[in-house]
Amino acid sequence: MNVFSIYLGHVHDALNALAKEWAIPSGLDLSRVVVEPPKDETHGDLATNAAMVLAKDAKLKPRDIAEKLVAKLKAAPHVSKADVAGPGFINLSLDNAFWLDVLRAAVKGGANFGKTGMGNAEKVNVEYVSANPTGPMHVGHGRGAVFGDALANLLSFAGNDVVREYYINDAGAQVDVLARSAFLRYREAIGDNIGDIPEGLYPGDYLVPVGKALAEKHGGVLLQKPESDWLPVVRRTAIDMMMDMIREDLASLEIRHEVFFSERSLTSGGSDKVEETIEFLRKAGHIYEGRLPPPKGAPIEDWEDREQTLFRATAFGDDVDRPIKKSDGSYTYFAADMAYHRDKIERGFKTLIDVWGADHGGYVKRMNAAVGALGGGKVSLDVKLCQLVRLMRAGEPVKMSKRAGDFVTLREVVDEVGVDPVRFMMLFRKNDAQLDFDLAKVIEQSKENPVFYVQYAHARGRSVFRNAKEAMPALSTDAAALAGADLSVLADEAELALIKKLAQWPRLVEAAAEFHEPHRVAFYLYDLASAFHSLWNKGKDAPHLRFIIEDNAKFTMARLSLVSGLTGVLASGLAILGVRAAEEMR
Repeated sequence: MNVFSIYLGHVHDALNALAKEWAIPSGLDLSRVVVEPPKDETHGDLATNAAMVLAKDAKLKPRDIAEKLVAKLKAAPHVSKADVAGPGFINLSLDNAFWLDVLRAAVKGGANFGKTGMGNAEKVNVEYVSANPTGPMHVGHGRGAVFGDALANLLSFAGNDVVREYYINDAGAQVDVLARSAFLRYREAIGDNIGDIPEGLYPGDYLVPVGKALAEKHGGVLLQKPESDWLPVVRRTAIDMMMDMIREDLASLEIRHEVFFSERSLTSGGSDKVEETIEFLRKAGHIYEGRLPPPKGAPIEDWEDREQTLFRATAFGDDVDRPIKKSDGSYTYFAADMAYHRDKIERGFKTLIDVWGADHGGYVKRMNAAVGALGGGKVSLDVKLCQLVRLMRAGEPVKMSKRAGDFVTLREVVDEVGVDPVRFMMLFRKNDAQLDFDLAKVIEQSKENPVFYVQYAHARGRSVFRNAKEAMPALSTDAAALAGADLSVLADEAELALIKKLAQWPRLVEAAAEFHEPHRVAFYLYDLASAFHSLWNKGKDAPHLRFIIEDNAKFTMARLSLVSGLTGVLASGLAILGVRAAEEMR
């Protein structure tokens, strides 16, 4: 039950009626007309910009349209007040009966309240994490992991058919460095004194088990082989063990992907999907042989002026055309990425979402250009960049991890503070803003700790039902009884404020899903929790507002219905974020 969609429909009906009366021109584009909460809650329950956005095309003053529109809207169902503000904004107030109907819908809907069919079961591919398989995940990876997972949950809640995918970068130079680093640990495992780890290799202790596994399987045989023979053997073992570690790290955050796609598979198994992609684009006229000017600001003497195989990226919005082959004839990373995204398109995805670290920001335009060419303009790519995470403890930077060598592992953070604080706080800031994650503050039991504040609201709500069962055991509190309660007694401004906040949930889901912004859910849950805590505190000073009134079943049932609606939305929102809806707080 989306209040704002319902009244947008009433606004459209009123505008169409005015057009039929020749009060405004017919055929106006209504796509920019919105109904939303007013910026100032004292102005009413709903606001519409209809008169402001239609005035130019209608060749009328905004206020003239607004006054005509208000006259129509006053007759719309449940509108208790309609007025014009400023140059032509329209504010609407709805009667209490409408808000009580919304609450009843929330109670009846339960976990389904707020779900929408806007996704139309469209297939969406969300690729996230995709960390190089060269070691354990760090906190920065964790932010992208949580963001991508919550976004996938959100899109599923909004009606999409979502596939969660991880791209394994197992074909670049970094995995050869991994293999050489693991080979050093292999030598160590069979008794060699390896001394200090040479610069350029991975120093973390996490490769010690890889070395031991290689020693157990191969003994000293690999030492007798040239690098060209042992490198692929060690590389495969190291990658497999690193991916097992990464899966375990992700599982500690309740994150599981459905697809793990290997970059190496693009050019193995008897086919070369990269070359196939290049030829596909060449036939479409998007590949040519040519020369590029040196990058702006680069020293001319460092630039190799040569003819290259280029993708015509500028035809699709990029700043320059992009090389797809190196001087030795091997493919660039970009060529492999194009082939990978073509594979996604061939699997039937029309919407692609990639979650990357902020250091990949310069890569966005070229990848959008590639998808534009590969999808023929029928496939969309949205790249979400996750900014850095600065790890703190009581305001002080956290030192590096001995296990990883040069960073703090994600697993260490999860083990210290728990899954819920990590997931919620990773989402309690927009993904493209830097995040300060304080290990001490995220476990505080205070209003200043958002995850505690929201979980506490749910636990408080559940405690109301336990206390009601104890105080009034004859009271039926199943969903049907709660939905059938007499809600007319809910008339206090704090009760209505909470109901109106609940009513925003369906619209919030749609907007967050449309713009791929799961942080909106976290912000909303905090505001909803705040409204509930305020009502709770008000009941301490005004006994007639308490949730359980033992000698008045009518009032108690109405307020239990309110709490049921609240806990249902909190549980749904927390599930989207991947955070536990606590039954009680200890």
